[in-house]
Amino acid sequence: MSASTKLSTAVKALCFLAEKFPEPQNSTEISKKIGVNASKIRQIMSMLCKHEITGSTKGTQGGFILRRDFTSLTLLEIYDALEDRKIMEFDVSEAAGENIEDNKKYNSYFNHFFWNIQKQIEERMKDITLESIKDDAEKINNIG
Repeated sequence: MSASTKLSTAVKALCFLAEKFPEPQNSTEISKKIGVNASKIRQIMSMLCKHEITGSTKGTQGGFILRRDFTSLTLLEIYDALEDRKIMEFDVSEAAGENIEDNKKYNSYFNHFFWNIQKQIEERMKDITLESIKDDAEKINNIG
């Protein structure tokens, strides 16, 4: 599952948990609501549980619950809980040939270029809360 798919799935699941709070929701219920396989939901919820964004309860009425206030939970916090690597993988490997020094200069340029983009994305994600995503998604739906 790609980083963007995993992140959007987690956000949809967390918004559903926020709607149903404080009632726990099992992976099947979440799956039906957001249209993602229940086993994928369990994987994502497990990662979110490790970072104490969600919690789980056992038993016949068990399931996942939101442990964090969705009004202050940021997209960056969710992303950090899901990903062990950055959005952009830097692969500007050095090519063999006569101009090795030139290649190093260009590789260095692109590493710096992509690093700056990564930083901009992360800075933007700090300002986006789960609540704002939920509100903006509803506004966009109401326009169409």
